[in-house]
Amino acid sequence: MIEMTQCELLIVGAGPAGLAAATTAAQLGIKTLLLDEQQAPGGQIYRAITETPVKDRAILGEDYWHGASLVEPFKQSGAHYQPGATVWAVANHTAPDAIEGFEVGYSVAGQAHMLHATHILLATGAQERPFPIPGWTLPGVMTAGAAQILLKSSGLVAGKRTVLAGSGPLLYLVAWQYLNAGIVVDAILETTPPGRLAKALPHVWGFLRSPYLAKGLKLLREVKSRVRIIKGVTSLEALGQDKLEQVRYTVGGKTETIAVDQLLLHQGVIPNINLAQAAGVEQRWNKLLLCWEPAVDEWGNTNVEHIGIAGDGGGIAGALAAENSGRIAAYEAAMQLGKIDRAQRNTQSTHARTQLQRAIRGREFFDTLYQAPDPFRMPTGDTIVCRCEEITASQVRETVKLGCPGPNQMKSFLRCGMGPCQGRFCSVTVTELIAQERGVSPEEVGHYRLRFPTKPLTLGELAALPQTDDSRKAVIRMKKPV
Repeated sequence: MIEMTQCELLIVGAGPAGLAAATTAAQLGIKTLLLDEQQAPGGQIYRAITETPVKDRAILGEDYWHGASLVEPFKQSGAHYQPGATVWAVANHTAPDAIEGFEVGYSVAGQAHMLHATHILLATGAQERPFPIPGWTLPGVMTAGAAQILLKSSGLVAGKRTVLAGSGPLLYLVAWQYLNAGIVVDAILETTPPGRLAKALPHVWGFLRSPYLAKGLKLLREVKSRVRIIKGVTSLEALGQDKLEQVRYTVGGKTETIAVDQLLLHQGVIPNINLAQAAGVEQRWNKLLLCWEPAVDEWGNTNVEHIGIAGDGGGIAGALAAENSGRIAAYEAAMQLGKIDRAQRNTQSTHARTQLQRAIRGREFFDTLYQAPDPFRMPTGDTIVCRCEEITASQVRETVKLGCPGPNQMKSFLRCGMGPCQGRFCSVTVTELIAQERGVSPEEVGHYRLRFPTKPLTLGELAALPQTDDSRKAVIRMKKPV
């Protein structure tokens, strides 16, 4: 692709929301650019959809291959696409007489670039919820999503003796895909607490009318017929010297160990909000999913004018919901950019709105049933919470007792959230630990304040940045006598 310096609509993320939004926007005549960190479109859910070495469609399942139906229309739409691009800054133009819009910093292959965008749509997707247990930093322990990425992108698994632990549909989906690939799954350690089904039953009507019922029952039946399921797990620990060797777990007060090569952890997903946070988008605490999520309206608009959010980055709802929310957000962007009027926006988005409503049926049932249990969200003792800075749960708790009220003040004490990940992996855990110690709600504690760059950036990249109108005008103003 020839480098673009200006576009009307910038979309960040080439998952289902980003692909659908870019296709729709380009077809509406919007000069659209899609930037994505991966080398091929698909996002996490459709990872490597155009280049996966897994050619047997039965291994990953038809839901995965649906992603291919989004790629070809995107390629034909006329939208511009830059893979391997890491967006690390989004800022309003500040120089006098600057045109409306944003200046966006991003890097490709170690080379930094600046881009002007009139409207931005963030489609950054979801990430797996942290699962801080003793030993979770040992080689051989990874998230179920990471193992799935390895399977999709390389057709590989990390070890022979495999145990999955946690809760949620993805746990069983990965087990099912492993079994389809001929890989033995030694056990699933299920952490869903007893009584959760009773709590979820008030939402069962939506689930019974959802597209997930038949698929879910079939998947569960196949996995349970071939894998040992151990329910009611109340504690987990990964054991080993230089790598994972065993998993210790407790059920009904009895502790057992299993010899393993890889332990795959999962307890749901949460929105990937770092870029949105740094751009000034308001965040709210989701009391059911127990995580921060951007405050968006039904069209994907945020409190920052001309920055929208689509897909799981704005609230967890799944791949089909993300796809249709991307289309809806694209119609909204087209209206704000003057390509269509409000009536056209409403009419043209009707089908996507209907499909979105169908896709989110049953979500409350799932979210209630598989809400991550307290012991696995809020650890104690020497369990590492902040992996970048190797900060433990006891250090966080002791710092609260010293009078530290929130995660931003915690940075001064412990450097939590100041490592390369900028708090992506510890934010919700630190917030909840502080809230638990103080006896207040997570909303009162708050979240990390993030600043750009949101991703690691070298001095060489910064020094090689091209000059912009804003930077030139800023220098001129500095040279003028006071």
